[in-house]
Amino acid sequence: MRSMATTRTERIQAPDGGTFDAHLALPDSGSGPGILVIQEIFGVNVYIKDRCAKLAELGYVALAPDAFWRIERNVVLGHDELAKAMTYPGRYDGEQGTRDLAAALAHLRALPETTGKAGVLGFCFGGTMAYLLACHARPDAVVSYYGSRIGAMLDQSASIECPLLFQYGGKDPFIPAEEIARVGELASRPGIEHRVYDAGHAFDNEFSAMFYDPAAAAQAWTVTTEFLARHLR
Repeated sequence: MRSMATTRTERIQAPDGGTFDAHLALPDSGSGPGILVIQEIFGVNVYIKDRCAKLAELGYVALAPDAFWRIERNVVLGHDELAKAMTYPGRYDGEQGTRDLAAALAHLRALPETTGKAGVLGFCFGGTMAYLLACHARPDAVVSYYGSRIGAMLDQSASIECPLLFQYGGKDPFIPAEEIARVGELASRPGIEHRVYDAGHAFDNEFSAMFYDPAAAAQAWTVTTEFLARHLR
């Protein structure tokens, strides 16, 4: 895990009262465009914190909120705890969660270290929530890695105004190829891109031997960073 970035814990005000935590990583410059990093079902764990550090190395202010705080605060699971991790999405209120994450995005924009634009990057569960923020929270750019069930929520896409990049593994056992293809139809609209790699689910996660695909991860990260640079800088 990268350890050079300056980090701290932010406390975010929820729209209906209460607060929740978020991990913040700052670039060496001390300021930059913001990126909201949305977790997988395993919480804000070593992988998500590492992605925040990678983004900080690139000059971004990266904020990873505790998405499951209404169920259990500060969930941190390893990828060998898949059975436990799978219990959280079924208890997650997607509408309320979208509002919470929109509040986190607003908090990120308001930080003194955030200059200019603010985007969203989400993985797995977070990829789905990143799509919903594109629909409802007006981020400046969104990258969604292998978000499931987006194909059933395409009716919400009419409100998308920001650049949006979808990334999937073509061998994903959890997301049907038909759904990936339906999501790909959105790429006919200006500003929306859709990439499919020769890989399975969660191919970006180098902390999970079960999922990690180095070649696909490297290719997708290059596409991601170039996309973010075009739209946030």
